[in-house]
Amino acid sequence: MSESRAADLALALSMADLADAITMRLFRSSSLRVETKPDLTPVTEADQETERALRAALAAEHPGDSVLGEEFGTTAAASRRHWILDPIDGTKNYVRGVPVWATLIALAIDGEPVVGVVSAPALGRRWWAAQGAGAYVTELGGAPRRLQVSGVQRLADASFSGSDAVGWTERGAATGLTVLQEQTWRQRAYGDFWSHLLVAEGAVDIAAEPELGAWDMAALIPIVREAGGSITAFDGTPALSGGCAVTTNGLLHPEVLAALAS
Repeated sequence: MSESRAADLALALSMADLADAITMRLFRSSSLRVETKPDLTPVTEADQETERALRAALAAEHPGDSVLGEEFGTTAAASRRHWILDPIDGTKNYVRGVPVWATLIALAIDGEPVVGVVSAPALGRRWWAAQGAGAYVTELGGAPRRLQVSGVQRLADASFSGSDAVGWTERGAATGLTVLQEQTWRQRAYGDFWSHLLVAEGAVDIAAEPELGAWDMAALIPIVREAGGSITAFDGTPALSGGCAVTTNGLLHPEVLAALAS
């Protein structure tokens, strides 16, 4: 890993520390303020405070970089270096006190995600990767463990994690969802970022979500790829611009894409 990429990863990890301090302070707070966005999804003061803090850190370290965040859109002039932030992925879980939520931090260069950090402090887990340097997870502050996807080769032996039922029909993939639910060995909906990272860990073999923003998936892409997996849109094009994502161990990817196209 180059010195510049190592520095980018170190910055992203320090930003995750900053985010953890804010999100955990407000998690399960009886005074947490929750509003409804125009798309009818919730946003909390924790989402907004976290994104402001991450943007401030980036402005101090890399004022020329552009930033896209879920809560405050794109700021700064267009740049080859583009940070993509989701202050809390899984806000509905966060609001209800479910610990499955995370801060997602990614750096894309010329449109390609090269650094990804996902921090889920309520689960005691953090995942990260930099292009060409492998993918890792820490659990409850333990030593980093390198990630490797599974070697499962048959759909009938695969574990599949989907999302809820929303968006599959609109994506034209409802039949594909049925195929994956009926033909895989095990089906669960671990949800949001976690489904895809469980593929990177080798604990799950397939994950798919039909409706995603760039901030929902940018940080996942380097982690999945560095663990040996594949992540694309449902039609096999780049996930970041596709509005959806399917993640596999790579071995199953052609068969899964064929199912989603059926």
